[in-house]
Amino acid sequence: MIERVRPEIDCGLFPAKRIAGDTVVVEADILADGHDLAAGEVLYRRSRDEVWQRAPMKPLGNDRWRGGFLASELGTYRYTVEGWIDRFGTWRSDMTRRIQSGQDVSAEWLIGANAIDEAASRAAHEDSAKLHEWARMLRDEQQPENRKRIALEDNLAAIVQRYPDRRFVARYDKELCLVVDRERAGYSAWYELFPRSCSSEPGRPGTLRDCEEGLPYIAAMGFDVLYLPPIHPIGHRFRKGKNNEAAAGPEDVGSPWAIGSEDGGHTSIDPSLGTLEDFDRLVEKAKESGIEIALDMAFQCSPDHPYVRKHPEWFRKRPDGTIQYAENPPKKYQDIFPLDFETPEWRELWDELRDVVLYWIAHGVSIFRVDNPHTKALSFWEWMIGQVKEQHPEVIFLAEAFTRPKLMYRLAKLGFSQSYTYFTWRNTKRELTEYFREMAASEVREFFRPNLWPNTPDILPEYLQVGGRAAFMVRLILAATMGANYGIYGPAFELCDNTPRTPGSEEYLNSEKYELKHWDRKSSSGLKALVALMNRIRRENPALHSDANLRFHETDNPEVVCYSKTTNDLSDIIIVVCNLDASHTQTGWVTLDLDSLGLDARRAFQAHDLLSSGRYLWHGARNYFDLAPESLPAHIMKVRKWVRTERDFDYYF
Repeated sequence: MIERVRPEIDCGLFPAKRIAGDTVVVEADILADGHDLAAGEVLYRRSRDEVWQRAPMKPLGNDRWRGGFLASELGTYRYTVEGWIDRFGTWRSDMTRRIQSGQDVSAEWLIGANAIDEAASRAAHEDSAKLHEWARMLRDEQQPENRKRIALEDNLAAIVQRYPDRRFVARYDKELCLVVDRERAGYSAWYELFPRSCSSEPGRPGTLRDCEEGLPYIAAMGFDVLYLPPIHPIGHRFRKGKNNEAAAGPEDVGSPWAIGSEDGGHTSIDPSLGTLEDFDRLVEKAKESGIEIALDMAFQCSPDHPYVRKHPEWFRKRPDGTIQYAENPPKKYQDIFPLDFETPEWRELWDELRDVVLYWIAHGVSIFRVDNPHTKALSFWEWMIGQVKEQHPEVIFLAEAFTRPKLMYRLAKLGFSQSYTYFTWRNTKRELTEYFREMAASEVREFFRPNLWPNTPDILPEYLQVGGRAAFMVRLILAATMGANYGIYGPAFELCDNTPRTPGSEEYLNSEKYELKHWDRKSSSGLKALVALMNRIRRENPALHSDANLRFHETDNPEVVCYSKTTNDLSDIIIVVCNLDASHTQTGWVTLDLDSLGLDARRAFQAHDLLSSGRYLWHGARNYFDLAPESLPAHIMKVRKWVRTERDFDYYF
């Protein structure tokens, strides 16, 4: 009987997720009736293969078993579990107890010899010969001590277990699925930039060539993904003015998300930005700088989009026959027509949108940030992402879905590689710990990869509005260390732009979504140096490359949060102590869970602060902190343990 296989998402309906090179740990309950011992294996294969590979499972106690396999390639895998009665193991266990209690085991030697001969009949030639010889020796009544030694021989048990008796093997009733992505799906640092604001000259619209010239600035800060909002032609009818005014003036550039004009649609470049050749050049130059270009995929149209004229059946209409524009009450988006994913011609629409994605993949794009996927048909995303990743398993999709938790999780199950989160609004110690425990310690971690953003062009949170420069530092440190994937909307973030359109609003005053901006990147008040330091700390510490081993530790101050991240083997240990109060110095004591960190409470360890370069000798679990937000509001401690050498010298590693 095989039960409670993990990972298993929604009874096997959806795949778990891993990164290429991960060892996939599989657990299951394997039970046998009576007193017989059980044994089990994990079966796994790439979906395109027909032959199963096998990996042994080991008992954890209480009928729980664990095994694993290496997910070495991108794409999809299948896995399941088999179990059977371990007749030789049962015999060996019984023999041990019989021998220890002094019972007569003369008949038992022959039972064991027969079991070994049966295994020999299934074994490879060299192993078969060894097993037959051991069986012969068990039958040899003249060598009683040899019999006992052989019965307890670990090498014998190991060889027999290679050739188990599978006559009554049981297999789990499901083949479970696993999606294996490339490393950047699990670990990345994103930087969002409007190309039209990249000009070095105030008042002149930026171009893709200007964006290319800005690559060294982005690379110097250590980002590996440059995300561009839509770069397509922008519609004219109902174009929005500055600060989202309903009426636009002749000089207003409009919102990039109002896609489509007489110059083309989703496979065209806005002529004011440049040409397709300019874009191809940007992609190549970015790669030379270690940066990937991520494109915004917003499946919506301006009233001037070619689809509106050629395929009016792809849009939902009002009773008066006019096309319904987008709304999110009280907001109205008169410059955007949503596509109707339930149109009778849905198949043609779906094929077209998939081909849009494939078009940009052909131009070197393998990362897409998808705008508001929760407002489209979920079945479309499952189909489209499946179609794309079957041909291009390297492609990454980020879901920009600020919506209900279960809907966000459903999108992840359907195929999205990463997702925006509620981190943007989680500010208190309690909010952070509860939210991240849910994502790190529950089944959610098997399929949901959070991407943490302190701000976006749509969202200027209250915390940043009122906290000043220190608030930006706090949110940067939290995002970059709590999440293996994180991003900032820059240069608004590193220049600490925090003026809302109106009090209580999360909209920026003079939002870049509706007008050209000129950013003074050389400002001495910016956070460029801290951003670069945070990305360097992330690169140099493997513990920050994963979300799996996030643990929270106690503090006696509700304004201070403490958490750690480690590699699985505890070779890299990072402890973060962060002041959440952007206005006041906070002091107190942190109490570490030393066992989870593999630290000995009886020995001191060095805590090297990667932010300030300070070094502290910490003793035991309880340690003092004093954090002033105006300087550096956090410690990011790299733990260095004491090691005793053969020559009796101590050193740190």
